[in-house]
Amino acid sequence: MAGNQPSARPRSPHLQVYKWTPAMAVSIFHRVSGDGLAIVGGLMFLGWLGALAAGPEAYAAFIACVWHDPSPEIGTVHQITNLLGKVVLIGLTWAFFQHLFSGLRHFVLDTGAGYELKTNKLWSTLIFIGSITATAAVWLYATAEALNG
Repeated sequence: MAGNQPSARPRSPHLQVYKWTPAMAVSIFHRVSGDGLAIVGGLMFLGWLGALAAGPEAYAAFIACVWHDPSPEIGTVHQITNLLGKVVLIGLTWAFFQHLFSGLRHFVLDTGAGYELKTNKLWSTLIFIGSITATAAVWLYATAEALNG
């Protein structure tokens, strides 16, 4: 390169340069699911502890917001919070399984196995399939138990 002529190459790699792979997605979702579990899960836990400490009425209100179906005579706001509570719980369940399976994949990678491109792509794809399947299984079981009990 002569003198002051700028190079046509980028100074550092940019996201547009890379071809997205399942391994990249698993890595990003591992971080996102870990943060979600820490922040949202921690807040839910603190809310549960606060409701538990505040007495039976507060605890019943907390449980009604996140689990039990509200009776039809209560207001729309309570029905919406009940639905949002279930969405948060399902999201936390997915985040748990996504983070767990991705962490197990990292343990295997730490042994030196699984770095072949086809194997890495397969395992990364199975992380997403496994986390969604495990979440669906947990919530189908929980729903069946709630309807039978």
